[in-house]
Amino acid sequence: MIAAHKDLKADETQNNFSLKEKRGYDIIVEIRIERKGGTAMTAKECIKERRSIRKFKADPVDHKLLSEIIETASYAPSWKHTQITRYIAVEGELKDKIAAECTTAYPKNGEIIAQAPLLIAVTFIKGRSGFERDGSFSTVKGASWQMFDAGVATQTFCLAAYEKGLGSVIMGIFDEAKAASLLDIPEERELAALIPVGYPDETPVAPRRKAVEDLLSFQS
Repeated sequence: MIAAHKDLKADETQNNFSLKEKRGYDIIVEIRIERKGGTAMTAKECIKERRSIRKFKADPVDHKLLSEIIETASYAPSWKHTQITRYIAVEGELKDKIAAECTTAYPKNGEIIAQAPLLIAVTFIKGRSGFERDGSFSTVKGASWQMFDAGVATQTFCLAAYEKGLGSVIMGIFDEAKAASLLDIPEERELAALIPVGYPDETPVAPRRKAVEDLLSFQS
């Protein structure tokens, strides 16, 4: 269960829920996501069951399905609602070219990209997240908020993909300049990460997580 903002109310939709304006009171919303076969997955289950997938089946990812995933991912929070993240779906020869030419520093990533049916290039519009209108930084973190927002959007994308039965893995080791050139990314945008996507052909065991006591502290 999660507490929703007081200006929102829950409204059931086909697969999960939507939030609409309703002023004057607080409500509790339970997120439920439809599994294949009609059983429901909670948000907690979606987060805890998602895995980084490095082996994929050859089945292509339907473009309509991908659009639905992006629509869900668009609800990721961002700095002052700037919504800077943009996605490029890469298939076929261009995907294979990126796999062959942009992963020499870590060839394993090239192998994963090559056998995935789809590659998502996560990009963001520069100079908005963490910036004032005059171009100055809003905080001492400088331009770091750009990657922060791209990371939030990327995680949301991966969870949305998992809800649709797709696996993914987030990659950061690749030749960014070469990949950006091959993808013809405009000057006002920056390449943040690559995400191979497809139907999983493996079921990895979850790595051990740190104890809550290691992650959480209280101050007063």
